[in-house]
Amino acid sequence: MRIAVFGKTGAGKSSLANTIFGNDAFKIYHNLKSGTKECQSETKSVSGRSITLIDTPGFFDTDRSEEELKPEIVRCITECAPGPHAFLIVLKVEKYTKHEQEVIHKIQEYFSEEALKYATVLFTHGDQLPDGETIEKLVSENKPLDDLVKKCGGRCHVIDNKYWKDKPKNEYRSNQFQVEELLKTIDKMVMENNGGCYTNEMLQAVEQMIQQEEEMMKQWEYMRQSAGKAKGGGCRLS
Repeated sequence: MRIAVFGKTGAGKSSLANTIFGNDAFKIYHNLKSGTKECQSETKSVSGRSITLIDTPGFFDTDRSEEELKPEIVRCITECAPGPHAFLIVLKVEKYTKHEQEVIHKIQEYFSEEALKYATVLFTHGDQLPDGETIEKLVSENKPLDDLVKKCGGRCHVIDNKYWKDKPKNEYRSNQFQVEELLKTIDKMVMENNGGCYTNEMLQAVEQMIQQEEEMMKQWEYMRQSAGKAKGGGCRLS
């Protein structure tokens, strides 16, 4: 099973990947700048499944322009050819601002809304959940977040890379339990998608559509400017 991990810089993507694997396969950078600069993949057996995780650079990395960042993010498709079975969209429990919503917009822009058919929303910083509250309840109380999860087939889970490791308060607040539930969700999604994955052909179709839209915009702008020149270029009779 091949899983690509997306999220904003600082969302905890690399730590999440290590939590799923139960080891330190991915390097963690303890600073405000994005640690992952290029796609990295590792494969390990987890609960009897062969799992390949592809860690991607964070969206809105302050050190890089979008022109530099986009090709590296979309490279996750070829990094695990023929493509990932699942996308994990990583968000922090405590906030879902316009900045996080822009990450979702970029994912849809780069991969189309079809990508959400393969996506699960995975929340980090689970310790921020109020006692006794589930992630499903938190999502249901935030309409933009609820709309996103519905677009992802209702798939969402929560972990905590720091506090739910050793002595969880209960089963729900246990990374081991949440990771197993996450993998069950992805197993079910893969079955619903008939074992298919998001392929390079799908990505190429998106890029072709974007190029066509850009060409149409250029033609429209050219026609607008030409019409303006024709309107202002007439002769005056004295």
